[in-house]
Amino acid sequence: MIKMLFSVVILSMILSACNTSDVEVMSRYGNNIDDFEVTDENDETFTREDMEGKVWLLDFIFTNCATVCPPMTANMTRVVNELEDRGVEDYGVVSFTVDPETDTPKVLTNYLSYYDVPEDTEWKLLSEYDYDFIRGFAEKNFKTIVAPPPKGSNQVTHATSFYLIDQNGKVIKDYPGLDQGDSEFPLSDIVSDVEMLSQEESQ
Repeated sequence: MIKMLFSVVILSMILSACNTSDVEVMSRYGNNIDDFEVTDENDETFTREDMEGKVWLLDFIFTNCATVCPPMTANMTRVVNELEDRGVEDYGVVSFTVDPETDTPKVLTNYLSYYDVPEDTEWKLLSEYDYDFIRGFAEKNFKTIVAPPPKGSNQVTHATSFYLIDQNGKVIKDYPGLDQGDSEFPLSDIVSDVEMLSQEESQ
């Protein structure tokens, strides 16, 4: 009986050690994002492998967006500045455009220049893929939609969430990228989660 109890305790300790994160994975996530190969703001190739070993916040935007994207990008900038103030390292931001025909690397770089982003921040602005790629990538990996503009409009429908990805490429959770009704943008929650996750070693 004592040996059995001892074995149970040891097993529990081993299982706990395998899941030491204080950041809970949302039930609809826990998947690793698919491999991809796209182009960043420097006109250089960026892949899924380039994300390994670092915590990432990911969103979907486009530069001609007349509604949600500017405040989303302003909020992401607030997150980055707070992380910098706290001295958090080993994190980055990934923004996929949902209008790749318009958003060239140069256009995306110009877009971000209007925001107060710390100089050393790793913020990847990704483009030069087709619409089918970004639609499928968003749906499969983040359970969200990217829909073409209605006739006579250039406004793409897309998610306004920020997604947290760990050092192994696993999608952990999402956050509203904007204020929602009486609920303010969850700046402190995002910053705390990124800080905690960045302190953990990749498995």
